[in-house]
Amino acid sequence: MKRDDLKGLNLSNPAHLAAVGFGSGLAKKAPGTFGTLAAVPIYYFMSFLSVPLYIAVLFASIAFGIWVCHVTSRDMGTHDHGAIVWDEFVGYWITMLMVPFSWQWALIGFVLFRIFDIVKPFPISWLDKKVHGGLGIMLDDIVAGLFAGMALQFLLYLYG
Repeated sequence: MKRDDLKGLNLSNPAHLAAVGFGSGLAKKAPGTFGTLAAVPIYYFMSFLSVPLYIAVLFASIAFGIWVCHVTSRDMGTHDHGAIVWDEFVGYWITMLMVPFSWQWALIGFVLFRIFDIVKPFPISWLDKKVHGGLGIMLDDIVAGLFAGMALQFLLYLYG
């Protein structure tokens, strides 16, 4: 990522700082992967929440994400800049809903989410192309998280 790629980004703006995953999205290579990786320790603490509270945090994180992704992409003058990774945070947390914490399941969830986020099977690819703004940035990762979460729940059913 070149420095001029970050035109309009202001890390002293709390919305921008959150959108770039507190700096994790500024990785020169694979910012989405680094953003997802930064979400793992937060998931560790979220895993102690009751399911209703976890879901409430997810909904708040989605609403917050739509706003911060919109503001940051607007200020950067581009849609879904690679440095914007709040959507990866939320997608990973969706994947891990109702998954008891262990490093093995955290890793499997990480891999599953990255696969769905990168490959973007239908309808994820369609949403990525057709829905714009903060909602568009968030929505494809929300659906990727749902798909990865279903796959993870299936694995938990078989092996957990």
